[in-house]
Amino acid sequence: MKKILILALSAVTLASCDQFGRHSTDETLRERDSLMQVINQKDDELNEIMDCVNEVQDGFRRINEAEGRITLADGSPESASSRGIIQENMEYIQQAMQQNRELIAQLQEKLKTSTFNAKALERTIGQLQEQLETQNQRIQEMEASLAEKDIVIAEQGEQIDNLTGNVNNLTQENREKAETVAQQDKDLHAAWFVFGTKAELKEQKILKDGDVLKSGDFNKDYFTQIDIRVVKEIKLYSKSAELLTSHPKGSYTLEKDQKGEYVLRIVDANRFWSVSKYLVIRVK
Repeated sequence: MKKILILALSAVTLASCDQFGRHSTDETLRERDSLMQVINQKDDELNEIMDCVNEVQDGFRRINEAEGRITLADGSPESASSRGIIQENMEYIQQAMQQNRELIAQLQEKLKTSTFNAKALERTIGQLQEQLETQNQRIQEMEASLAEKDIVIAEQGEQIDNLTGNVNNLTQENREKAETVAQQDKDLHAAWFVFGTKAELKEQKILKDGDVLKSGDFNKDYFTQIDIRVVKEIKLYSKSAELLTSHPKGSYTLEKDQKGEYVLRIVDANRFWSVSKYLVIRVK
């Protein structure tokens, strides 16, 4: 009976120890899980903060690159392509600056609830804000410089337009003067000739009652206009020819060609046309 009682007490003791061991293990596991949860939360928080900081720094880098492109294009601001590059990159910079402002504002919000070293995070945010202000001031100076150049370019463009207008006016005036001079020169060296049978000349009222060009209503369109500096020879296509208008002797020759047809050759144009600028030849 004693042995049975001892065995029973032993069994109860072992059961109690087993229950206590399981309770201790469960508590340890809960503490470990809670600790891991805190660690994971801190990791997530740290990762979010670092991602935000890195994104701000990347924004600064992209802004610096855009500034460099503007500086290169600013070397020839009068170029349409350069002005397009400048405008495009300025818009890009403004967007990047606004994005950085929003990211820094997010970091400031995280600072209020962060479980990390608040001093370190506050110092990092301060450095980013200072960098943002420095960059913002530089962008404003660049905008002012570009705006001033736009004014200069506009003034230069207006001057160029005025000069172009003046040049166009002068060109038009010179063209008109040149045309006037050319026409005067053409008129000065113009002469008219006609050859035809007696009947033809009478029909055009060039020959009337035996007189040549005495009637003011003769058909001027029947004559051929020439430049006396150019035309030195007139083929008459006739074996009979007679000059009816007055032209100094020795200033021309009237000879037959190989076909026996007359050809008028002007030897001295100034003398030949000095009496009359109209030449009338009767042929058969």
